[in-house]
Amino acid sequence: MLCMRELSDPSRAPRRGAPNSAVKRAARPLPVVFDGRPGIVDTFGRALRDLRISVTDRCNFRCTYCMPREVFGTDYAFLPRSMVLSFEEIERLARIFVALGTRKLRVTGGEPLVRRDLPLLIALLAAIPTNDDEPLDITLTTNGSALRALAPALRDAGLGRVTVSLDSLDDAEFRAMNGIDFPVARVLDGIAAAREAGFDPIKVNMVVKRGANDGSIVPMARWARAEGHVLRFIEYMDVGTTNGWRLDEVVTADEIVAAIDAELPLDPVEPGYRGEVAGRYRYRDGSGEVGVIASVSKPFCGDCTRARLSAEGRLHTCLFGSEGVDLRGPLRDGATDDEVEAIVRRTWKARTDRYSEERSEETAGRRKVEMFAIGG
Repeated sequence: MLCMRELSDPSRAPRRGAPNSAVKRAARPLPVVFDGRPGIVDTFGRALRDLRISVTDRCNFRCTYCMPREVFGTDYAFLPRSMVLSFEEIERLARIFVALGTRKLRVTGGEPLVRRDLPLLIALLAAIPTNDDEPLDITLTTNGSALRALAPALRDAGLGRVTVSLDSLDDAEFRAMNGIDFPVARVLDGIAAAREAGFDPIKVNMVVKRGANDGSIVPMARWARAEGHVLRFIEYMDVGTTNGWRLDEVVTADEIVAAIDAELPLDPVEPGYRGEVAGRYRYRDGSGEVGVIASVSKPFCGDCTRARLSAEGRLHTCLFGSEGVDLRGPLRDGATDDEVEAIVRRTWKARTDRYSEERSEETAGRRKVEMFAIGG
């Protein structure tokens, strides 16, 4: 039985002005935009289709490319609970985004599975109605360390898909990259538990850093193909300001594809929809596919449809942004849904982000929010 602590804490209840979540507002007509579907657009005509929801800034890993241990040590002060959005607040904001045309809700962190009673939130999100025939895509990205315990409850709550971060099958390499000496076998067991719970296929993300795990590209591709997982390679990015990013440590998409193609021949695949992040490649023998997210070498800012909600309720319109726009304050000060929606509309319509297209060695030092605070 799921614990109801999150939903029964009076100090976490919505303040006056928040509507009863069971009462549906009349949907405002939205123009058809971008990809032929209703929604709102920014200054470059990009629609708001995806919302990444960080449910916590905490993580039990200290991955070198995200939360290096020498910076985020045992004395690092994470957000106090009072500053983190409650499940009701997250659900309320998600409803507003859905009303504006968002159809994918990805739960992230930090590590989302360290958030107590997370299946309760999944159930709330899965129950959000849409005003068209397109269902919500409820997904979760995790390091997999707690999937053995939580995968069945997440599936029962309505989670549709799960993505597991896994940077190497080599135990020593993986332990070095996760920063806490965590064994790869336990992540593999978490992936197995997710499959047993009914998640299939399972997506696996691998961040590739030159000199750290680039030798694992082909072994990872072979493993994922044999297991039937959908593997996505991610170019090492200059997210935040603490990971010591250098351009010469980036293994480009072309290098990754060439390494795999030399042993497992590939053919490119057309994007499944406008705004798809990964460049996709199919094995010529029909045994599956891989993808590469090439934010550095082949920026896709022109079709970026993603917004990010931080754990403390700030709306970020770019992974490489800085301050964000406060939504928690208006929520707790009694703003109506229409008032909060107006903030979201105004923020998205003014959006001009195209960091990856402007990236250089100089911009890498620009102050940016850390990835663990807004999800990858």
